[in-house]
Amino acid sequence: MLGCNNKSNQEKKITAETILGNPEYLAISYGGYRQKSRDIQPTIAELKEDMKLLAAMNIKVLRTYNVQLKQASNLLAAIRELKKENSKFEMYVMLGAWIDCQNAWTDQEPNHEIESSQNAAEIDRAVALAKAYPEIVKIIAVGNEAMVNWATSYFVRPNVILKWVNHLQELKKSGALSKDLWITSSDDFSSWGGGDPSYHTEDLEKLIKAVDYISMHTYAMHNSHYNPGFWLVPENETEFSKIEKIEAAMLRALQFAKDQYQDIHTYMKSLGVNKPIHIGETGWASVSNEHYGPNGSKAADEYKQGRYYQLIREWTNEAKISCFYFEAFDEQWKDAQNKFGSENHFGLITLKGEAKFPLWDLVDQGVFKGLTRDGQAIKKTYGGNKTKLINEVLTPPRTYNVNAH
Repeated sequence: MLGCNNKSNQEKKITAETILGNPEYLAISYGGYRQKSRDIQPTIAELKEDMKLLAAMNIKVLRTYNVQLKQASNLLAAIRELKKENSKFEMYVMLGAWIDCQNAWTDQEPNHEIESSQNAAEIDRAVALAKAYPEIVKIIAVGNEAMVNWATSYFVRPNVILKWVNHLQELKKSGALSKDLWITSSDDFSSWGGGDPSYHTEDLEKLIKAVDYISMHTYAMHNSHYNPGFWLVPENETEFSKIEKIEAAMLRALQFAKDQYQDIHTYMKSLGVNKPIHIGETGWASVSNEHYGPNGSKAADEYKQGRYYQLIREWTNEAKISCFYFEAFDEQWKDAQNKFGSENHFGLITLKGEAKFPLWDLVDQGVFKGLTRDGQAIKKTYGGNKTKLINEVLTPPRTYNVNAH
């Protein structure tokens, strides 16, 4: 009996507060979609297969994005099954509830001043899942990049996010949701006050005070095109070798992420607030035929993805920052009409079940032994030939005209 009680007490101690910022609980953004359309949902068996792969990578916290599709609820069922099969299996979830403005994703003009009538049902679904799976769901994120103005199809004003965050916090106070469940919104660094001062509104201040922590997004890779100053090879590095130029650029990319993190921290402190800030998304694509490829900023390839993954993990682990790295697996629905679009290639594992360069060391260590994805054993991309990989790597440019790309 004593042993049972100890185990029960141990399980109760696993909360968002103990997980977030804990390097023992590595985090990742997850989507299990294999096909070109999300109409074809991953099965429970496929989700379990993915969970075993992620567990082998020492990932223990997943981020999902919406609950109107079956993937999130099926994922929670799959994790519960795995926990029943193996009492030592650990996987927790930051459950995303998607938030839209009125007329989002329709042929009508989006109305950013009014929220979608579907938001309430989305929040209700998230609440129901958090209640049904309290041992797995530790965080609810209200919206994904839902406040940033470049999300032109669907963004809302901060007052909408604030309304739903307050609603969830009230449910915690009333006992309808666990007091240990943390509530946040996951958004671009600028939406959290780290960028353009136009975002510094009274509603944002209220939101920062209402959430349990800030979940920020930072993408140096995208900024290699949109804000390329940090990415270009400076004059004093022109004599560097190809690899030296890339290494210097990747260190600047890491600093870019650190600076955006610090900008949010500075703004938050200016409001008299002191809360944890974690990274809800950051990542690097391995392929691009648009802004980040051979005819663009030359940022996208597996080698740079590998260095970014390594650098961002080292920094965030040391700084006790959770980093929901984007993302676990390639998903081809994101840019279904463009096979080589960067959005399809942020995964650490390909659709063929190949481990990209960031994970080659884990393949060598044998962590994936006996595991498969869609029947494929996990092997290295490029047949593990690093020379072949390096030959395809592009050097960051010396100059770059954003308008020309």
